[in-house]
Order: sequence, then structure tokens, then C-alpha cells
Amino acid sequence: MGIRFDSVTVAYDGNVVLDSLDLTVEPGEVMALLGPSGSGKTTALRAVAGFVRPVSGRVLLGGRDVTDLPPYRRGIGMVVQSYALFPHMRVEENVAFGLRARKAPRTEIRQRVAEALEMTGMAGYARRHPRELSGGQQQRVAIARALAIRPDVLLLDEPLSALDAQLRSGMLTELARLHRELPDLSMLYVTHDQVEALTLADRIAVMDRARLQSCGTPRELYRAPADEFTASFVGNANLLPVTVGCGGVDFAGAGLKVGTGDAVAGARATLCVRPHLVGLGEGPNRLTGTVTEIQWRGATHRLYVEVDGHTLMADVRELRDPPRHGDRVHVHFAAEDAVLLPAGVAGDGS
Repeated sequence: MGIRFDSVTVAYDGNVVLDSLDLTVEPGEVMALLGPSGSGKTTALRAVAGFVRPVSGRVLLGGRDVTDLPPYRRGIGMVVQSYALFPHMRVEENVAFGLRARKAPRTEIRQRVAEALEMTGMAGYARRHPRELSGGQQQRVAIARALAIRPDVLLLDEPLSALDAQLRSGMLTELARLHRELPDLSMLYVTHDQVEALTLADRIAVMDRARLQSCGTPRELYRAPADEFTASFVGNANLLPVTVGCGGVDFAGAGLKVGTGDAVAGARATLCVRPHLVGLGEGPNRLTGTVTEIQWRGATHRLYVEVDGHTLMADVRELRDPPRHGDRVHVHFAAEDAVLLPAGVAGDGS
């Protein structure tokens, strides 16, 4: 079952928190809503769940208008970041809660609870209480409870934000496995974590200031972002203010050979280059600058190099003898690794 937002607007006391959202989640697709706090992504999810009502527009599930239906009549599973498990109930009772609320037969409840626990790797914990589980295990139980009702749509609101990095990585793997095992299940996944979105989603909808900024596959948004906000929010990016020239662009007095497409000579634009595509030393499109910071990140060093008042990031393979603060260095990048974006307020990545 797919999800469709048809010009959905949500406002609280006249303050618009979701502005004319048009977006379609195809049946069986994982769509990530990615954006900073206050971008409207959680409001969009709550509009699908039925917890907020749009002031205009429609929400459709499988082509059916559900805008005026209460949450319990939408047949949706939902997982939130706080887990929302009942502490006095055992794991199996938590998972059975939605089925009991729907007055499912006892034999069916036992079967579905067993299936959901097996699917999430929690079959051996059925008799435990939530307090006896780790954070990752509690989140698995929350997912099992959502899946037990066999929803056509699964909503996930920052489901991994309370977990540490190792548990988060493991749960991403489990969610990807569930997606493979339940290919007809549509997932709407809200997150501010770009790694989660890039790892799990079939497509990513980038939100900012209550509006949809761009939408595409992770590869499309990472390799060919449409604007500066998308470039900086989907992965790290060097964003350099340039002037379009003949056969390239001008930056800080240097001519760079990059594709300019249909850009008009003399126009201002922004050049986007990902840090891992910036090399150290001699090469095409060479720039010279001063090292202002060096970060060791295990397999790589991140160098921050100031060129004419602008900071470039370069992620290079771990160096045996890295440059020092204040050293003058050369950095470079290939023409095919740069993307020209409409001019905006270019800033440093992080």
C-alpha cells in the first residue's frame, strides 16, 4: 500500500509547520524523511498516522482518502524513539497489545506474536519485562508489536536515536533485513541522521523549514544534489562560491576545469565537491592553502585547508606523516567529481 501526500498543510495556531507537501511513497518502498529539527518531517508522519489533521490537502493510503479517519481505522504500524512499551507487561503481552485491541482470536494472537518475535530475533525473550532488556532489544520489541498487526504501512519516527552507535548500526542491518523479508510493506522513516537515510532508504525526501526541498534516490541526492541545502545535509560537502567562465569556473583567482552545463558565462554559482573526492598534493584543479585543522578518524585524516578565506575539507587515507597546523599544502579534485549548483550562501561543511 502506498502513501500519498496531496498538498498537505498543517498549522498550529496559525503557524505553518508543514507547507503544501506533495509526496508519494510507492507500495513496498522505504522513504526517509530527512531534515533538521523543525523541518516538518515528524509532522508529516503524524499526519499519516492520524495524530494531526491537515488544515488543507489530503492524505491517501492505497488510493483511499484517510484524512478524516481516526488512527485506529488506518491499519498502520508505528515505532517511536521512546519505544513506548508497557513496563508492567511481558514482551509477548506488549507485542499482542494491538491484536487484542482489534479483538483478534486467541489462537491468531499467539501465532502472530510468535511470528513477529521470531522475525525480530526476540523469540527467546517473550517472558521478560521491558526493564530486563537492553535498549536495542526494547526497540526490537516495539518493531515486533508494530509488525504483529500486519500493517501495510510502517511509520518509524527517529527509531534509533536513543541507541549508541554500535546498536544503531546493528538495528539498521535488521531493518534492512525486514524490508527484504516484507517486500510489500511500505515504510516512512523519519530521521535527522544522514547515515540512516543513505543506508536504509530507497528514496530520501529532504525537508527544511516546513517544505520539501528535494527528493530522489540516495545516490542521486549524494552525487548530484539540486541545491546547497541538499548538498550539505545529505553527506558532507565543500561549497565554493564561483563565477562561471569559458570551459570552467573561477574560484579565488584560480581557473577550475569543471562541467558548467547550461550555466551562462559570468553567472555566479556554487561548486560542490565531496571531501572524500579531494586529494592531497599535485593533480587536476589544484588549489593551494593553509592547514587550519587536522582530525584523525581512524582510516582517514580529515584536513581543513583555508584557501582565500574559504575552508575546504579533504578526507584522505590515513597519513603516516600528516601535515601540521599552518603548513601550506596543495589539494585537488577531478572535474567529474564536482557539481555546479545555483548560487546561494555557500558555507563550510561539518
